[in-house]
Amino acid sequence: EVQLVESGGGLVQTGGSLRLSCTTSGFSFDDYAIGWFRQAPGKEREGVSCISPSDGDTYYADSVKGRFTISSDNAKNAVYLQMDNLKPEDTALYYCTAAPTIGTPGCAAYIYGMDYWGKGILVTVSS
Repeated sequence: EVQLVESGGGLVQTGGSLRLSCTTSGFSFDDYAIGWFRQAPGKEREGVSCISPSDGDTYYADSVKGRFTISSDNAKNAVYLQMDNLKPEDTALYYCTAAPTIGTPGCAAYIYGMDYWGKGILVTVSS
């Protein structure tokens, strides 16, 4: 059974930090790029960041560059998103997702869509 389980969300004040974790199982971690998406009420889903554990490729949306850092622990099949200097506009439901890199390596794999996603975790940044 494929599972992507997010943890680490919560309520934080503007300027604060949170570290999201995505623990995965049931698929070959090295054959996928792992990405974080978010969706705020009334807004479209946004791709936030991605990492390809097999080759280290990463991607960040312009809105989070310099504030968020993505990393992976290949031994644990886990991906982390360190979020610093949080702003109220970062408030959203954050989803961990996986896109197959076979045929399209790195985070470019998301061009062809994702295979798996978690249930999401809420991040709320108060002003």
